[in-house]
Amino acid sequence: MKPIYRNTCTLTAQEIAAGAQILEQEVDLLIAAQQQEYDTDYASINAPNDKKLISHIKNVAQEKLSFTPDMLLIIGIGGSNLGAAAVIQALFGTLYNDSTPIKTYFAETVDTDYTYHIASLAESTLSAGKKILINVISKSGTTTETVVLFQFFLEILKKYCPDDYHKYVVVTTDKNSALYDFAQQHHIAALIIPEKIGGRYSVFSAVGLFPLALLGVDIDALCAGALSALALCCNKDYTLNPAATSAIIIHALYKKNFVIHNSFIFDTALENMGKWYRQLMAESIGKLYDKNGNIVHNGILPTVSIGSTDLHSVAQLYLSGPYNIFTTFISIEKNKHQCILSYHEAFAHDAPMLQNKSFSTIMDAILEGTQKAYQKDQRPFVHIIIPEKTEYYLGQWMQIKMYEIIYLSFLMNINPFDQPQVELYKKETKKILVQKDTQ
Repeated sequence: MKPIYRNTCTLTAQEIAAGAQILEQEVDLLIAAQQQEYDTDYASINAPNDKKLISHIKNVAQEKLSFTPDMLLIIGIGGSNLGAAAVIQALFGTLYNDSTPIKTYFAETVDTDYTYHIASLAESTLSAGKKILINVISKSGTTTETVVLFQFFLEILKKYCPDDYHKYVVVTTDKNSALYDFAQQHHIAALIIPEKIGGRYSVFSAVGLFPLALLGVDIDALCAGALSALALCCNKDYTLNPAATSAIIIHALYKKNFVIHNSFIFDTALENMGKWYRQLMAESIGKLYDKNGNIVHNGILPTVSIGSTDLHSVAQLYLSGPYNIFTTFISIEKNKHQCILSYHEAFAHDAPMLQNKSFSTIMDAILEGTQKAYQKDQRPFVHIIIPEKTEYYLGQWMQIKMYEIIYLSFLMNINPFDQPQVELYKKETKKILVQKDTQ
């Protein structure tokens, strides 16, 4: 899986090669980190190879499946649920609850109406004598939205399962967090997130793997795909290293004021993958300070577009607006299903080129036509083709993207693993809530 870029990214071979030379030092560090398990900031790259962890996740999943839950409620926000949500949608489709073995819902916001609807579904499931399983995910164990939602849904569960509610809850958190302590006190199963794995890098830890295992996803194949990316992304030859190539191009264009990165995805089921990557990029490279403590206000705005739908909503802007958007087109080489437009005499005269064409052929033509329009107007882009929507290739793509962001951060001289400014809204929110208590 390599980006196609040579005649489309608007950079010279010399510009790309210069970035590759700078990256060699970081490649060495990532190679070394593979031998250090979870002891470095690069800890996440070793999660897919943690066979003990994967075996434990499978065992806990099998235990909970023995209770035959009809509904899975994943409570978490940001990196705590975006990875699992992305894989679920990619494998089962946009209407995934029509085909998943357990109906799955994400409680990620304290939006009143949204929460009410999920609560109604949980109540109706439980009142019918069926079971729900709650997986609450918070690395710190103190995330405001997650704590509030967990307390809310736990009370609903207790109402119907007062004596054994603890069997239907799994906590995923840091060891010795407040949430971990709660799990220990109430005999609730707990899955541990290694200390140095941050939320947006956690999809191959228990954060992502446990809910996926519950739904029958082949987590071994997902991790095998991720492991295949390790060899690709630690190659010092950038032409064979898709993560390094993408990072170099994004950085070089950023220096030319291309400050928006649009993931233009030509497959509806990969929309959540775009949202997962959006967080990965935004939190990793949006930084006030560089590694030397200088104020830099670093960042690229990541956006997500869906082809061909958004060609009829934002393409006018993309093809006529400022030259500050760099685009990564993403498509699937082989779809699971085929739809073919049969010959119809009534429309043959107006659209003869569409007759007896598969939808895949039409979509490929739309994608190619879009790229030609971009190219003619010197709008820079790369194209990534994912062979199939399988666990293996999804795992490979996600791991490549995590490497890409690590390399991009190195080129920008910023820390890809922290997110200090996210705490600012949390502090202000707590102050406001305290003030309301005293009024």
